[in-house]
Amino acid sequence: MTGQRIDFLYLNEADMIAAGVTDMAACMDAMKKMFAAMGVGDYVMGGASRNSHGLILDFPEESPFPNMPLAGTDRRFLAMPAYLGGDFDSVGVKWYGSNVANRRKGLPRSIHLFTLTDKETGAPLAVMSANLLSAYRTGAIPGVGASYLARPDSRVIGIVGPGVMNTTALESFLLARPSIERVKIAGRSADSAKLFRDRARAKHPAVTIEIVSGIEEAVRESDIVSVATSSPAGSVNYPFIDEKWLAPGALLAAPATINLDPDFVLNRARNVADSSKLYETYAEEFGAPAHEAVGILGVFWNDLIAAGRMDRAMIGDLGSIIAGRAPGRISDDEIILLGIGGMPVEDVAWATTLYRNAVQRGIGTTLNLWDEPALA
Repeated sequence: MTGQRIDFLYLNEADMIAAGVTDMAACMDAMKKMFAAMGVGDYVMGGASRNSHGLILDFPEESPFPNMPLAGTDRRFLAMPAYLGGDFDSVGVKWYGSNVANRRKGLPRSIHLFTLTDKETGAPLAVMSANLLSAYRTGAIPGVGASYLARPDSRVIGIVGPGVMNTTALESFLLARPSIERVKIAGRSADSAKLFRDRARAKHPAVTIEIVSGIEEAVRESDIVSVATSSPAGSVNYPFIDEKWLAPGALLAAPATINLDPDFVLNRARNVADSSKLYETYAEEFGAPAHEAVGILGVFWNDLIAAGRMDRAMIGDLGSIIAGRAPGRISDDEIILLGIGGMPVEDVAWATTLYRNAVQRGIGTTLNLWDEPALA
């Protein structure tokens, strides 16, 4: 920006790859720095609490208007704004639309765009293709969690849901625990499981990667379990993980819908959140009970808290663990549940890193917003 003239950088997906969006090690490092900034309160997300996941636009089950979209599995639009301080000192917003039916058109379930803006003027600094940005920041969080919460000698990963989230989560797990030797995959679709297996084998040839018969086989004897499926609303549709299947010392990462036995969660598991304040805000926004509509682990905790069965103090915070204010894994046998809800500060952290890379490397296309504003 020079005087009144505003230019911004446009980064398409190829540009984002050139800028390093698929560098999982760098992404995990950015997420750790993000948690450091969050840990001291140097951030703002949306909503009155300044801790909202984002503003959702969803649709009715039926409508008298023929062109209005109708409700469907994972069908929504979402705006996710945030400011993140620390090493980033940036403001941005991710906008995406999601519809499972996209797959029939050969498109991803969700399509993402990210805008990074000047924190003082609001002028755009960059507009980015954000599917890979979102996928890698989402996948980095389970791996960052595993760095502190998985057994150091972890050998086996169980993957429930062979989709995009677990594709990138697997990368981060293998970086967090290089001791991993075997990956088991359970999916509803044989085609998606085979695609996941073949891609993973090509990228990680030293690891044994196999498809198993179902969720139970994927979970049993696994040191790390990652559950990430797209499920219709209603706990009957969410993948159920039986306590009996979990090995002593397992880490269960839950970045999507999940169903668990409340008695296990309350009495025999250690619960850790990516951000406890995120779920406090979910409780304010959705009320309780809400797990039937929003199937993530954090909302499951909220329902237990609202019912008087759980105290919020029973939920640890990953940021506090990373900052050294709370312990990581305490014993070899404790089973840890890691609830992951997704935060816009993650997008800001990774987008800012990639924008700086792009500027330094001369990547992207400069576009002009105006030479001078017609109205000012």
